Amino acid sequence: MMRQKAICIIILIFFSIPSLDISAQQPGTEEILEDLFSRILNTRSNDERIRINDSINLLIEKYVASEVIFTHRFENLRYLGQIPSPDSRVKIVTWNLILTDGTNRYFCYIIRKEGQGRENKIYRLTGANMDEAPKTDITYTADDWYGALYYGIQPFRIGKETCYAVLGLDYGSLQLSRKIIDVMSFSEEGDIIFGRECFQKEDQLRSRVVLEYSADGVMTLRFNDKKTIIFDRLAPVNKGQGINPEYYGTEFSFDAYKLKKGLWRFVKNVEVKNRQ
Repeated sequence: MMRQKAICIIILIFFSIPSLDISAQQPGTEEILEDLFSRILNTRSNDERIRINDSINLLIEKYVASEVIFTHRFENLRYLGQIPSPDSRVKIVTWNLILTDGTNRYFCYIIRKEGQGRENKIYRLTGANMDEAPKTDITYTADDWYGALYYGIQPFRIGKETCYAVLGLDYGSLQLSRKIIDVMSFSEEGDIIFGRECFQKEDQLRSRVVLEYSADGVMTLRFNDKKTIIFDRLAPVNKGQGINPEYYGTEFSFDAYKLKKGLWRFVKNVEVKNRQ
């Protein structure tokens, strides 16, 4: 019976929304997505959650391939990230599927404008939260993407190349969360690359920054302006808890990475006037 319901959902979406160029802007599409996300939260069956997520993926697949992807936004959809870059060249659409054991699966579409008269390039990424944090000394591709919910993007230049700093959230486990600062770029062949040795702290260059803290805590990581990324400094909540990040929380002081000559350089103790 549950399987029949899932099939009905997919059929309904496929036939009732034949052209997302038009229907993405019409009443109903956003409500369908919101209802599907709500159904995932309200069912205890992993199989059913996965089937409902397949329906969501079918709808999003058509949406990101539509002509309105860079001009349209679902304004009241709670569980779908929609992040356009300030230069209007890239858009990220992302969401996560939470299973009953607390693990997450991440789904991400990255859409890149290819120039006038050419179809947009669409990158399809899937990942899952892992016990180990993403490595900070390697690059990742669409095939081995680590998985995260991206919520911020900012273009910057390394020489003549345009890259994108991205901010992400990874629910590492029931005890641990991560925030990630990464760099997204595109090869001459059009492949997507995550990671670039442009994060400088003291004399060390890293390909990305990973900040781990207690899943019970909240930490700030955001763009303060086009050339500044600010974040809470993390430390053990109680003395004697060692260096296990599961016990880390904010110190109520801020550090930053500031962009200078193609490098994001670490700066300690920055003053933040607007504490969003």
